[in-house]
Amino acid sequence: MMDRGGAGVSWQCTTSGNDYKKPDDHTDSAKSGRYRHGTVRLVIAPLPYIHRCNELHPASDACSANHPAGHSIKPDHGFNALITQEKMDWLVGASTHYGDRYDGKKHSQFATLIKQYTSASQRPLNHSEQRQLIPLLHNFKATPGWTWRSLTTTFHSFTSAGVFTPHQYMDEGVKEAQATLLSTLLDPVILKCNQKPEARGIDAMGTVNLLWALAKLVDNGLALEKTAKLKEAVVALLPQVKTKAEAKEEKDRFNTQGTANLLWALAKLVDNGLALEKTPKLKEAVAALLPQVKTIAESKEEKDRVNTLDTTILLWALAKLVDNGLKLEKTPKLKEAVVALLHHVKTKAESKKEKDLFKLKEVASLLWAVAKLVDNGLELEKTAKLKEAVCALLPYVKTKAESKEEKDHFKPQAVANLLWAMAKLVDNGLELEKTPKFKEAVAALLPQVKTKAEAKKDHFIPQHIVNLLWAVAKLVDNGLEKTAKLKEAVNALLPHVAIKAESKEEKDHFKTQGIANLLWAVAKLVDNGLALETTVKLKETVAALLPHVKIKAESKEEKDHFKPQAVANLLWAMAKLVDNGLELEKTPKLKEAVAALLYHVKTTAESKEEKDRFKSQGTINLLWAVVILVDNGLALEKTPKLKEALAALLYHVKTKAESKEEKDHFNTQGIANLLWALAKLGEAIELNLVKSTFDFLVDRISKTPQLSQQSILMSLWGVMVFCARLYLESGNNDKHSLEKHIGELFSRLESTSPGSIEDQSIIAMAASWLGRPCPVVPDYQTFISQSQSTLRDQLQSSLPSLKIEEEKSLNSLPPVDLLLPEYNMVIDVQGPSHYVSGDFKTRNGPTLLKIALLQKSGFEVIEIPVTRLVNQDSIKIVIEQIKTKLAVPPEAYGSLLQNSGEGSVDEAYVTADEGGEFSDDCYFTAEEYVEEPTEKTKKRNRRRKKSVKTAD
Repeated sequence: MMDRGGAGVSWQCTTSGNDYKKPDDHTDSAKSGRYRHGTVRLVIAPLPYIHRCNELHPASDACSANHPAGHSIKPDHGFNALITQEKMDWLVGASTHYGDRYDGKKHSQFATLIKQYTSASQRPLNHSEQRQLIPLLHNFKATPGWTWRSLTTTFHSFTSAGVFTPHQYMDEGVKEAQATLLSTLLDPVILKCNQKPEARGIDAMGTVNLLWALAKLVDNGLALEKTAKLKEAVVALLPQVKTKAEAKEEKDRFNTQGTANLLWALAKLVDNGLALEKTPKLKEAVAALLPQVKTIAESKEEKDRVNTLDTTILLWALAKLVDNGLKLEKTPKLKEAVVALLHHVKTKAESKKEKDLFKLKEVASLLWAVAKLVDNGLELEKTAKLKEAVCALLPYVKTKAESKEEKDHFKPQAVANLLWAMAKLVDNGLELEKTPKFKEAVAALLPQVKTKAEAKKDHFIPQHIVNLLWAVAKLVDNGLEKTAKLKEAVNALLPHVAIKAESKEEKDHFKTQGIANLLWAVAKLVDNGLALETTVKLKETVAALLPHVKIKAESKEEKDHFKPQAVANLLWAMAKLVDNGLELEKTPKLKEAVAALLYHVKTTAESKEEKDRFKSQGTINLLWAVVILVDNGLALEKTPKLKEALAALLYHVKTKAESKEEKDHFNTQGIANLLWALAKLGEAIELNLVKSTFDFLVDRISKTPQLSQQSILMSLWGVMVFCARLYLESGNNDKHSLEKHIGELFSRLESTSPGSIEDQSIIAMAASWLGRPCPVVPDYQTFISQSQSTLRDQLQSSLPSLKIEEEKSLNSLPPVDLLLPEYNMVIDVQGPSHYVSGDFKTRNGPTLLKIALLQKSGFEVIEIPVTRLVNQDSIKIVIEQIKTKLAVPPEAYGSLLQNSGEGSVDEAYVTADEGGEFSDDCYFTAEEYVEEPTEKTKKRNRRRKKSVKTAD
């Protein structure tokens, strides 16, 4: 599918004091993340530092039930009463009075009051409140005497209350005051962390709260690289995490919730730009926490028990870190921690105890995490407890989706994440038929998709729409039945694509990767039977997306650039849509979008940078896409960059085919697809340019012991076309070394029973080439074009005694247009589909094979381009030329006809689509490339014919 990034679901923890809503209607600790196939958010309440630290700091806990009455601070009823100038002056006075001996306790208590106000309001500070408060804090300074406790409480409370959250319309003065306040609090934190010997009082709980708060700031929009002191503070805290995690004393170690919140914070920081490879001590901090995760998950002690929320947070955080570059195989203890958590997920999911039951949002987050881990290399079959955990969670999905209870109601985010995760698991090997409850869970989710898509509020955002369409397409491609509910869900989503694609609002725009995934999904659905003409809004959806492809492809902005895989997917999708009936000439912006992408095909194919190159499967799909587009009328000569892109791709194929690197090798289906594509282009590719590549590919596939029937048929057809070119070029029966492969591939088919007429035809052609008896009797359908009928009638009228047979199958080959048996002559009426791009100059592969097979069978072939049969005068000229061939005295006309294999061919070639033969599409199409190089292949049901057709 799908963009980089995270998953998760927002939730609330009432013990944290953070169960309020944000200005954008998201829960406090929620924030949109980003990933290939969707946007997600995760709410992790920080350690309730203010509420749960009475034992360690009874005198400074503003909310403690054990606090002495005279020092208790009660929440004020109004915000204005909290932020009077008198209180600010009192704080400044306290700090001035004690000087460097002041411990900051009063300031931390004030910050706690602000947090309590927002907790009671169930929302962070709004813009107006923030604008009132921040100017009053210009003298709110942390002095050197502040304790670690005061620093962490103040910073955590202000962050939780939204004091540092940036607002869209914040004026510069408030921004500067906000930045100054942030800096004055971070400076002493950095100083204490870097102090040698270590500063007193740096405790585990305070470390957790600080990192959580820093992660929240970044997640709320403060840029790590652009915010003074922010990254420096994170880097300074990381060694403290490692030290505390490895501490021998229990009082110095992180508890269960602390470990969960730390990993959440680190995952959030990494997801927002903190590079794993470039940040000192980050990997060490994560590595130090992993043994604790395993220990906690396996512990029998009540105090260490992991609840459902902490289990979810831990697995989500590990998945997020892995998705951002933490290697499963290279990080000690990572896999062990994951396996231990998965066992915990299964146990809790199957528990009958109320406290162990997962909430809806937790289920969505867990399935997202499992899917992400699998997508990053955790093998379904080889990882203990992985499939068991998934199977244990699936009944929850069905139950919650069908529940009438308010608490079980789905948010759009949860619906999108769940369906995306399930599709990802299937795409990575989870078998639909063998996984209990999977189909039931999907079926229960589909009505939720329709309901949310049609709702007047609580809509899907653009990324949800991308993820959902990608997921549905992926599930259908993996065998999910196209039920009425599924079609309803798709029909409900499609209008949203067009609406958002045409919206002027920035928030509605699809990201670059999202556009690629949407077009891929639409193409996949069409390829699996969703009719372009009869599906509501389908063509409108495609038309709305195409201008965005062009804009992004031509953009100078780095953020808009398509990655190599996206370029391959987009061109594949467009070709697939065209191959399924979308007309190039009638679809606005399609040609422009293709032309804009071709520039990137050329640039990427010629790139020297490994990261910028196409993968092997992407190269195959691009070549397939170019062939299909050209075959449907995209002019080689008239389309900007097309010839250059094709040349660059061919060189790229040659380089990879001859590479010694395993990663560059094409798989078996890929080689078969390449042979098909190279053969299909016929004379558009110079023989000398691809000869060595073709030899190499054929040799590779011949040495493969196990081949699917489809791969054998595609390869056999490709080899025959290439041999036909060599035969027609040399003009003799000298055997080429490639011909031995025709026999080898043909022998693999002798015991098979090809069902389709297309398969039978390829076998018949191979038998004819080899001079062997045909093992099948193809039941060809015969159709007569208007041009063919007119030529036959007028030729018969001109030569009444001439015997003319029509639609005759020779040697079990596809029928020929006109046969003159007394002369062993075949007349082939050729429409544009006999030529590459329909240019009436460059014969394509099917044409060349047909001509060569007829010549090898002893027939003389006359090729007549349909452009020479446009009126009576031109038809008369053609007939006179035929008479010349038959040694009948002609009238005085110039030579306009051509014998195959003689002289120049400037306007006549053939395709197997003409004269009632099977469509040239019967030679298969290369299978598409989605996001991964191991895409399953399928044979398409090819298209229709008319009883009387015009030459094409």
